[in-house]
Amino acid sequence: MFDKNDLSGIVGKHLVYTYDNGWNYEVYVKNETTMDYRIHSGIVGNRWVKSQRIYLVQVAQDVYKISWTEPTGTDVSLIINLADKVFHGTIFFPRWIINDPKKTVCFQNDHIPQMEAYRDAGPAYPTEVIDEFATITFVRDCGRDNDEVINCAASELPADFPNNL
Repeated sequence: MFDKNDLSGIVGKHLVYTYDNGWNYEVYVKNETTMDYRIHSGIVGNRWVKSQRIYLVQVAQDVYKISWTEPTGTDVSLIINLADKVFHGTIFFPRWIINDPKKTVCFQNDHIPQMEAYRDAGPAYPTEVIDEFATITFVRDCGRDNDEVINCAASELPADFPNNL
């Protein structure tokens, strides 16, 4: 039996994963309530975020769920199965992002009022749901609250990332 309150198996983990549709993402679970992430490819490739507030739970042995709402109005829910190196992600994009995804391609932390203004201007509907499996291609433990793990845009990383870590 697993302890549903024990998050030590995911806190501090840095993961790179590729969705079945080819989109490449990266997350670092800083602690029980925040994470950093970087998007390497897909409709919002090169977007990155630090200290995103999250809801984190363990749902089975080595299986975790992370959910959050972005200032853009995007809702995300991820299932991370560390034992089998499988991800499942569901992303609920508001229509304004589907209509013009490049508006969000930035270091979000420097543009939160702008992201909220775009969200409020909409349109929000119809929501575009991306529901995909992904393969975890890289895992390392970086400890808690390490601000150096994700600290630049994907376009600034070496060509051999993450093999150079």
